[in-house]
Amino acid sequence: MLTIARHLLKSFAFLLIFVVGITFHSSAQTHNFATFNIRYANQNDVGNLWADRLSHVSSLIQFHQIELFGVQEALHNQLTDLSTELGYKYIGVGRDDGTEKGEYAAILYNPKKFEILDQGTFWLSPTPEKPSKGWDAALNRVCTWGKFKDESGKSFFVFNIHYDHIGQQAREESSKLVMAQVAKINKENAPAILMGDFNVKPDNAAYTTITSDPDWKDARLISEIPAYGPAGTFTGFDWERMPEGIIDHVFVKGDIKVIRHGILTDNYGKKYPSDHFPVLVEVEF
Repeated sequence: MLTIARHLLKSFAFLLIFVVGITFHSSAQTHNFATFNIRYANQNDVGNLWADRLSHVSSLIQFHQIELFGVQEALHNQLTDLSTELGYKYIGVGRDDGTEKGEYAAILYNPKKFEILDQGTFWLSPTPEKPSKGWDAALNRVCTWGKFKDESGKSFFVFNIHYDHIGQQAREESSKLVMAQVAKINKENAPAILMGDFNVKPDNAAYTTITSDPDWKDARLISEIPAYGPAGTFTGFDWERMPEGIIDHVFVKGDIKVIRHGILTDNYGKKYPSDHFPVLVEVEF
């Protein structure tokens, strides 16, 4: 009788360990996110028109199973196109009027995977609450953010930016502003991702302003699998030249494990889907 009891106890213990292991494994979900400057729909881009690139941008997103991504330079019609092609929703506003005019730094996401809990946009300027141009910037610049919840119930923030391509002071001040705004918005200190086209390489003060905060990490540098792809992200649609210098970045903060980081060089007929390579990260909360 005692032997049977011991056997049953061991069996129960094994079953308990198995169930706990399965539960733990299922709660640790991974997600594929990306930042992608898709190049605004410019009728002068002969040979690289948006009408020709749309299907390649959407198929890239689908093939790499990207569930959420931040875009830069997107015009309203481009967001509508991508939303229709992918069945994704998006958040964000046009930078020129706070509604639909001008480029967006929008976030597109799969509504089957994520629920949007909160959202907003602020301008990279001394007056972030309204459409405005900051410091020595050539153009209005914005950051769009969203608070999301995944299927497991875990919530996180995504901040998507596009820094100015001309003003160095604007880029440096933008980093300071973004750090302050993130702290203000993410008061609960939930896991956060900051992504976008920063228009700076890692040796620039606008980059180091972010990484000097020990809580923020460049996903490329902490990826469990060594970072994949070339050492550059801007192509200018030039098939003959491999880009030099990474200006599109993904940073993470909090309880986020970066499994993969890749600069994707997908192409078709010696053409690229955009003048920037997308940057993909696989993360686990």
